[in-house]
Amino acid sequence: MKYIYGNFKMNSTVSDVKAYLMTLVTNTRDEKNEVAIALPYTHLTTAKEYLEGSVVKLGSQNVAEEEKGAFTGEISADMLKDVGVDFTLIGHSERRNIYNESDKSVNKKIKMALAKGLEVVLCIGESLQTKEAGKVESFLKKQLEEDLKGLYENELKSIIIAYEPIWAIGTGKSATTKEIEKTIAIVRDIVAHIYSEKAGKEIVVLYGGSVNPDNFKSILNTKGVNGALIGGACLDANKFSSMIKSL
Repeated sequence: MKYIYGNFKMNSTVSDVKAYLMTLVTNTRDEKNEVAIALPYTHLTTAKEYLEGSVVKLGSQNVAEEEKGAFTGEISADMLKDVGVDFTLIGHSERRNIYNESDKSVNKKIKMALAKGLEVVLCIGESLQTKEAGKVESFLKKQLEEDLKGLYENELKSIIIAYEPIWAIGTGKSATTKEIEKTIAIVRDIVAHIYSEKAGKEIVVLYGGSVNPDNFKSILNTKGVNGALIGGACLDANKFSSMIKSL
């Protein structure tokens, strides 16, 4: 089974997404692969209604690290669970880089989400500067060790890792399949080092970063890749459905 996850980022309105979801639900009715979509907070209640009875999983793009309290503007895991959210993205590079979210914060968010019964898509990835300095492995090792700190191996069954090199996100420049295969193998080795060889083999790893209809199949056929986290190319329901169906 492959895992095809879409991330809307800050795009569309609730009015727009209704037609989108009707199309996506219709086009994925008999889908055997896992299809999921991470939407803005404002869309979630409406989306849950439209996705009822479908194979499409519903996710948020972030979650608060605290359970409740005086945190104006934050959305808690309980709130997300209450409106029917299945999973949440955590640690997307845009959250890390634009909003200065640290690995410590990411770690707290993962623990909070899991405690409340939400699945987690943990986003990791290096900058172009790190890549050119030849420090990809050490960077990802530090990121994963800090993000997964204090988590038990059995909790990994509720975590998906999305490897998204920052230099490939929204740039139109995807990593080559050779680069993807090499780095996904590194990610699995790091997980194996932290936990066990079994954990390294079984963890679900997605690739994200300028995934589009032209490179989608070759990326998903790359050794070690379980699926894709798709940004811009998921915003058109028919295009997104066609990519899923091409499998």
